[in-house]
Amino acid sequence: MRLNYLLTLLTTLLPFICTCCCSSLGLLKRSDELQIENILSSDTHFKNLPLIKSYPSKKERTLSEGEIPQYVLDYSPVVYLYSEERYLPYDVAEFTSHFHAEFSNGTKIQVRGNKKHLHTNLSITDLEELNRYVTKDEMVYMTSNDDFDKDPDWLTGIKNIPNYYNGEIQDAPATLIVVDKGNGWVDSFWFYFYSFNMGPYVMGMGPFGDHVGDWEHSLVRFYKGEPVVVWMSAHGGGGAYFYNNLEKYDNSKHPVIFSARGTHANYPSTGQHAHDIPYSILSDFTDRGPLWDPSLNYLAYTFNNGKLTAANGTVPFREASYDNWLLYNGTWGSKMLPANDSRQHWSPFEWKYIDGPIGPLGKNLERVSPCQRCKWWNFWNGCNIRRYIKYGNGFFDSEGNNSCGTMYNRIQPGIFRKIIETITWGGWFCWIMDLIFGYLSVFFFFTKV
Repeated sequence: MRLNYLLTLLTTLLPFICTCCCSSLGLLKRSDELQIENILSSDTHFKNLPLIKSYPSKKERTLSEGEIPQYVLDYSPVVYLYSEERYLPYDVAEFTSHFHAEFSNGTKIQVRGNKKHLHTNLSITDLEELNRYVTKDEMVYMTSNDDFDKDPDWLTGIKNIPNYYNGEIQDAPATLIVVDKGNGWVDSFWFYFYSFNMGPYVMGMGPFGDHVGDWEHSLVRFYKGEPVVVWMSAHGGGGAYFYNNLEKYDNSKHPVIFSARGTHANYPSTGQHAHDIPYSILSDFTDRGPLWDPSLNYLAYTFNNGKLTAANGTVPFREASYDNWLLYNGTWGSKMLPANDSRQHWSPFEWKYIDGPIGPLGKNLERVSPCQRCKWWNFWNGCNIRRYIKYGNGFFDSEGNNSCGTMYNRIQPGIFRKIIETITWGGWFCWIMDLIFGYLSVFFFFTKV
C-alpha cells in the first residue's frame, strides 16, 4: 500500500522535477529560441521588437477605427471542409430567424427590437436587446423553434457547399474582426459559423458533445504587415503555428486550415487528430474536401480597447443592416437537454446534447498570447507555437494540453522527453487532471448558483 502511494506521488511530481532539472542542465531549448517564442506570447522584449498590447494607447496604435488593411485579406486563411461534412457554414442572420430567446428556466423572452410590437421569434437586429437580461446569475439561450434532432435544412446548411471554382459560399458570410495590438502588431480574427456541432464517437457510441450553433475561429498575427503566427481553434483550445511553416494554398500567401468532420475543429494538416484524449481513443478527422475561401464573403469589424466598429466587408453596408448583433453575450444555441429528454444520452465522457457556445466577443480577442486560453495547470502560461507540421497532430501538439505539451516538446534530447511521456502514461496524467478540474469547476459553479 505504501509502495503504491509512493509510486503515485513520484509519478505526479516527476514531470515537474524533470522539467526543472533538465532546464538547469541545458536540456531544454536554447534561451534565444524561448525568447523568440516569448515575444509572440507575452510582453517580453526581444531585440528590437516592441511590446504587444491588449489596450494600446492612441499613440501606440497602428490602425484607425474601422480600418481593414489590405494585408489582412492578402494573408487570409482558406479552409478545407471535410469531404463528407454534414453541417456546413451558415449565415448568422438566417440562423437567428429560426430561434426565440429563453431564460435558463425555459421562460420565453419577448423583445421589441426595431419593431414596434413585442415578439418572441428573433431577428439578427434583436440580439443586442437581449443583453439586458444576461446577468451574473442568469444566462439567455437562443432556443430553436424546430426539433433540431431532425436535421432541418437551416441546421445542416445543405445549400452552402463552396463554389467549385473560387471557394465562395454566397449565403454564409464569415466574420472578420481586426484588433490593433499596438506598436505595429495587428491581429486578424476570422470567425466561422456553423449551425450545428456534431461531436465525436466514443468506442463506437455517440455522437457526444453535440450542440446547436458552433463558432470556430483562426487568428493571424501580423507585425508591420507581415504574418508571424497563425492560431486555430479546436474544442475550446487550439494550436499555434508559425506562418512560414504552414501549407499555403496554390503557391499563394493564404495559409491552409483543415476543418474536422462534424466538430469543425481546425488543424494544420489532414489526418486523424487527438480530441482531448490521447492514443486516438477520441479523434477528429480532416481531409481535402470542398475548399472554402472566407475572404470572398465576410462581415468586417474592428475591436479596439473594448470598442466595436463596423467596417465594410464584401457587401457594402451589410454590417449596418445586421445592427449590433456581435454585442450579444448569451448563447448561440439551445440549453443542454435535460436527462429525461428522450433525445438526450449520457456517456462517462459527455452528454449527447450540451449548451450552445458564446459568440466571438467572448473569445478573448484582446489577448497578448496568440493562444485563446491556457489550462489551469499551465503555471507559465505558455503558448506552444509549433515550427513543424505533420500528418495528423499528436496529443501534445494542441494548446488544449499545452502544459504537458509545452514541457514535452521543449525537453531535449528526445530520450528524456520519451522517459517523461512514459512516466505520465503518454498524456493520460494530463487528461485525468484536467477532467478532475473540469468536474470540480462544474460542481462549484452549480453550488454557487
